[in-house]
Amino acid sequence: MSTVLKNFIVFEGLDGAGTTTQMQLLAEACDQSDRPCKATFEPTDKPLGRLVRSILKKQIVTTPLALALLYAADREDHLHNPIYGLVQDLEAGKVVISDRYLYSSLAYQSVDCDFEKIAQLNDFPAPQYVFFLDTPIDECIRRISGRGNDVELFEHKEFLQKVKDNYERIFAELEEGVTLVRIDGLLPKEEIARQIRE
Repeated sequence: MSTVLKNFIVFEGLDGAGTTTQMQLLAEACDQSDRPCKATFEPTDKPLGRLVRSILKKQIVTTPLALALLYAADREDHLHNPIYGLVQDLEAGKVVISDRYLYSSLAYQSVDCDFEKIAQLNDFPAPQYVFFLDTPIDECIRRISGRGNDVELFEHKEFLQKVKDNYERIFAELEEGVTLVRIDGLLPKEEIARQIRE
């Protein structure tokens, strides 16, 4: 992960932290300021990403390593697909804002797989900015429960504690050139958005 992709902004946090909301708010702010941008997310809505989502929804059963491989394949496609890869958007001068990226794989998949193996699978370019929405686990669980959807594979307290610990490990070793901004995930969403825009 030695390469840093300029103008690539990533939101990270536990499930329920508010990453999707903040990605959307920042994309809207870019649009309003006539700054060309692309809002995106992982897993993607492309074929590999849809397969990952089916596993998360427990519609397909597989091994933790197979899931990690699928995440990495979806990310490779997300970055470099000749039709919709985000590297092309960055090269064209757009700001790319993503709800999750490789740090999610490192944090989530390394709960059930070897951390170094997951790091090897995710040897992708780093983003310029990472906004980590630091939200207490109990609040994340409350938000997830309030969605009214079935609980996904990783959405339970014990697992999320391990994920949070992994995020701390990852952020202690971020590569040079990546700016990490931690934001209190309990703040009102408008205040979080304001801090991000600054």
